Amino acid sequence: MIITTTPSIAGKEIIEYRGIVFGEVISGINVIKDFAAGLSNFFGGRSGTYEDELLRARECALQELERRAEANGANAVVGVDIDYEVLGADNGMLMVTASGTAVIVK
Repeated sequence: MIITTTPSIAGKEIIEYRGIVFGEVISGINVIKDFAAGLSNFFGGRSGTYEDELLRARECALQELERRAEANGANAVVGVDIDYEVLGADNGMLMVTASGTAVIVK
């Protein structure tokens, strides 16, 4: 499956549009990860725990997007956009949404 942020795919012709597809993931940060990130914030530097969680959530959202595109009979997704939000009373949840247009290309 080809997944791209561009509206077309070089060397491929879009022969059918199969609709908009989404992949959503809501991920919680546990107390230990939050504590480790707090130390990074206090002492400075990057938070590997948050970065790892963000990477995992993004990969899962893209996998879900691909699964839904395949279920629609598509072999590619164009115009992909990825959005990030924090949720919850204490901002302890991360939501990653990947969206795009499922298409059939040849």
